[in-house]
Amino acid sequence: VVNDFEKSFASYSESSYCVGVATGCDALLWAMEALDIGKGDEVITVANTFIGTILPILRAGATPVLVDCDPQTQQIDFAQVEAAITTRTAAIVPVHLYGRLAPMDELLVIAEKHGLAVLEDSAQAHGACYKGRRAGSMGTASGFSFYPAKNLGAWGDGGAVTTNDSSLAEKVRKIRNYGQQQKY
Repeated sequence: VVNDFEKSFASYSESSYCVGVATGCDALLWAMEALDIGKGDEVITVANTFIGTILPILRAGATPVLVDCDPQTQQIDFAQVEAAITTRTAAIVPVHLYGRLAPMDELLVIAEKHGLAVLEDSAQAHGACYKGRRAGSMGTASGFSFYPAKNLGAWGDGGAVTTNDSSLAEKVRKIRNYGQQQKY
């Protein structure tokens, strides 16, 4: 059943892979762990978010760097993101709030320029689109939450990582399964 869900949600999210996990926090944490983000690294995200975006950064051992939102869109201000980048920056975590997506074009250009991962926090953006592309399909990976209060809620907690990177998806699957290869 989980395998069927993962295939369906990957397709719905216009991503190549989906890995079901226990929570949205686990999705972001395990994506960071799969990317070797940890102690000594900085992760830039927006200040107007839920603690569920910050806790995975801290649990990975990295330092959250908070930037403000654009007052017009309430989404992360990409100019502040670029200004906050240091030699320790490893990733950017844009938070797609209220079904509205962050300025992904600008963020992806910044990330490519500086060699950074982009981990979309898509916990409130299931199915939302940015210039014809679905939330969770543009960054290095994305974390989704299926907590009952989300716009696509489960019976209890639930989460997923989406990505177009087969190696990253396999690493998250191993983390999910205590380091073991899964057989389907």
